[in-house]
Amino acid sequence: MIGVLIFPDFQLLDAAGPISVFEIAARASGRTTPGIRVLALKAGPVRSSSGVEMVARDFKSANVITTLVVAGGAGVTDAARCPATLAFVQRLAKRGVRVASVCSGAYVLAEAGLLDGRRATTHWGRTRDFVARYPKVKFEPDQIFTRDGNVWTSAGISAGIDLALAMVTEDHGEEIAQQTARQLVLYHRRSGGQSQFSSLLELKTPNGRFGALLSWARENLDAPLTVEDLADRAGMSARHFARAFAAETGTTPSKAIERLRIEVARERVQSSREAIELVAEATGFRDPERMRRAFIRAFGQPPQALRRAARAG
Repeated sequence: MIGVLIFPDFQLLDAAGPISVFEIAARASGRTTPGIRVLALKAGPVRSSSGVEMVARDFKSANVITTLVVAGGAGVTDAARCPATLAFVQRLAKRGVRVASVCSGAYVLAEAGLLDGRRATTHWGRTRDFVARYPKVKFEPDQIFTRDGNVWTSAGISAGIDLALAMVTEDHGEEIAQQTARQLVLYHRRSGGQSQFSSLLELKTPNGRFGALLSWARENLDAPLTVEDLADRAGMSARHFARAFAAETGTTPSKAIERLRIEVARERVQSSREAIELVAEATGFRDPERMRRAFIRAFGQPPQALRRAARAG
């Protein structure tokens, strides 16, 4: 029996995503009912941050639960401060229940002490806060999801679906997990980490002051793209440009260009058979070793590893 823990202002997809995975996997494995219960501190309708409600049972009905998935969302701060909620999670963990979190639901597990000394992750946007609050956690910022023993954590909202698919693999095997992923029109295993979705996306926002400049840079990555080149393109002095760019984007021009190069290089590495040396040249890294070091910083893996993972998926 799978329990999904929610609370006022939970993120709807954090709960609904894994629920759908488990439902479809149950059908694929021949079971007539998926065996899922939605749980909350108080029984009855629980309002999500979108205003849509889910009907939950209270914690007393959790005696048959073998897996607990804790949702995240705007209301997670209050949930992580709720003694009854923390005691409930701790009690299930001590009983040997497999415990997981989706996105910011990791705060509940961390406050319950379940992540101390364990590998864990959460949404990339909460990295600094999470690391500062929970220094005992072995935080892995680039993972889509992690598993450390009987405790699982996932990154952003949709990563809860990846986590649930991995649980289906463990419970029912590869074939059922693949059938479930096909039904959902998803990859069975996503390649890469969440770095590719975080600060790289911020650099492409069209509303920023330097959005057009970054779009141009992305199309001309084989050029040197020095600070002086970018400043000239922006019609500013190099010094003024560097200060204004950092204030607008939160990073330096050189780091922004490297991120764009990493993004485009990753796309080419994963989607083609193009030689790594040619990718490095086309994206402005020039030296394949320089590109390899940049990939390891961003994704924790060299280009060849990402290519193998993409083909396997």
